[in-house]
Amino acid sequence: MIEEYDVEEMEEGVEYYAIRPNKTRIKKEIAALFQLAEEISALSLATINGFDLPENIRTGIIQVSGMGHTGARKRLLKYLAGQLHKIDVEPILERLSRLKNQSAHAVREHHIVERWRDRLIAEGDNALAALLDEHPHADRQQLRQLVRNAQKELQTAKPPKSSRLLYRYLKTLFVDDDLDDGLDEADEEFEDDSELDD
Repeated sequence: MIEEYDVEEMEEGVEYYAIRPNKTRIKKEIAALFQLAEEISALSLATINGFDLPENIRTGIIQVSGMGHTGARKRLLKYLAGQLHKIDVEPILERLSRLKNQSAHAVREHHIVERWRDRLIAEGDNALAALLDEHPHADRQQLRQLVRNAQKELQTAKPPKSSRLLYRYLKTLFVDDDLDDGLDEADEEFEDDSELDD
């Protein structure tokens, strides 16, 4: 982008130069957009379609996702970076950030459930009492049965069917609790709003 100068404001004897774009900054922006195109291409087709990209960019990203690591792939990614440079990528970055946060939350939840399952199998009733303190509405009998079956499977080196069932039960237990917490917070906000209206 070259700025034009008003001839009347120029002083005699002073040389003015056009302001050139900063090439280093542009290269960094293009490199970041190259990386963005590569990240989006690693997502599923349904997720890519959810980004609401222009047709030429969407088609290019879908093509990249099916290519091996070749020179053609790199050229196509460079082309996509150039195309992304022409549009506002802020909504794309926000959506990608939300997807990463959801993924991180799912991984964290998976680790919590796995730890509880392993603790229940290792410690038995002591761990079960601790779990029921945190989740009093959980089905004590079903949990105890799943834990005992998982412990027997471990001792007899059988396939971990009950261990998987225990994992599924714990996962639904934690998901239900998260939903209940969210509903409780929404109810509290609604009550606060209704008090303000009165």
